[in-house]
Amino acid sequence: MRMRIAGALGAAGTVGMTLWAGAAAPAVAAPLEADLAYHGVVAMTAGQVDVLLTPQNHGPADVPDATVRLRWSRPLAQHQRLPEGCARYNAATVLCDTGPLAAGGAGRQIHLRVGLADASADEVRLRIDTLWDGGAADREPGNDRRRVLALDTGDEYSF
Repeated sequence: MRMRIAGALGAAGTVGMTLWAGAAAPAVAAPLEADLAYHGVVAMTAGQVDVLLTPQNHGPADVPDATVRLRWSRPLAQHQRLPEGCARYNAATVLCDTGPLAAGGAGRQIHLRVGLADASADEVRLRIDTLWDGGAADREPGNDRRRVLALDTGDEYSF
């Protein structure tokens, strides 16, 4: 699996630096700037929820990798078949690796089918956001946060 969970969850330690008198301070690289967004559809039928999403990077810099978080309002069934690059985080959350995202381009589509623990549920809310963006600064974080209500009708709901 290509997910970078350590990066997604944050660094555990700190880095110390000693400056010697007369030594020049090392140059600090400017933060990477990228604008991630997610678009797709959600449909629910008989306790099964299908999600098809495409990560996008509006730039200006490429992002070598990112992690998208999908959180359902209801617990998922105990056993799930998740696609490569996705992992269960807790009872109602799945994390997926986006892979590289070129500036101004779309990434690979991520298709999930999950079952809810309560198959008789008549609706579910899905929240989608960026958990980890490779350290990029996102000046427009609102478009990488989506909320979708899916009713158990089989209809597709776009985000």
